[in-house]
Amino acid sequence: MDRAFALLRAFDSDHRAQTLAELAQRSGTPRSSTLRLARSLVQVGALERLDDGRYVVGLRLLETASLAPRGHGLRSVAMPYMEDLFHVTRQHVLLAVREQGEALLVERLSALDASPVRYRVGGRLPLASTGAGLVLLAFAPTDVQEQAIAGYQPGEGDEDICTSTDLRRVLAEVRRGDHAFGRQRHPWRLYTVAAPVRSGNEVVAALSVVAPSTGFAEAGYGPAVRATARAISRRLDEDGQRAGRPGTFVSPD
Repeated sequence: MDRAFALLRAFDSDHRAQTLAELAQRSGTPRSSTLRLARSLVQVGALERLDDGRYVVGLRLLETASLAPRGHGLRSVAMPYMEDLFHVTRQHVLLAVREQGEALLVERLSALDASPVRYRVGGRLPLASTGAGLVLLAFAPTDVQEQAIAGYQPGEGDEDICTSTDLRRVLAEVRRGDHAFGRQRHPWRLYTVAAPVRSGNEVVAALSVVAPSTGFAEAGYGPAVRATARAISRRLDEDGQRAGRPGTFVSPD
């Protein structure tokens, strides 16, 4: 089972179609085992084999992933509110959940003329260097926070977070203000504001807007993002109460 998941994890946005040799190398699996596992995954629809012999992810994985409550279920509740926020801002509107030490992008709405961003739906975002990630990290269990702080290295993320001490301070500010602001220089100069989405007392997701730095402060994105996140949270609580439970989603921990 672990090796099968290793094969599936070998696929990403830069490696959508791979030969058997590439799969073996990227997954760290012997070639003979890779062939056997790939054939089994093709039989159940988790992989598909192209005419040229390369392998791609199969549609059966999409069908199965759509049943995940922290993905499709959350997206279904949040989408009407995200669409409203998108029409107001005309920028990137992102919804992400925490998956262990990373943020997983559940949905993204983007205008055709919006500034470029690196992240795609289903892709992963670093917790310590994105607005949505900072929100998710700030409300994560203490051991997750401490691990991120201890291993923090400045990179292409928020230009105000240069050290682990900076990261600890920023996380405390996020908890006090119930939102995060971030600035990014590379590969494009962008600003972001993010706010937590709650189910009961649990932070289950982060909502953010990503926009060019020019005019960001004057655009009023912060209040709009926070209001939208609160509206989604209320809807999650209402759905949970109707279902006879305090919250709709569960923590990954």
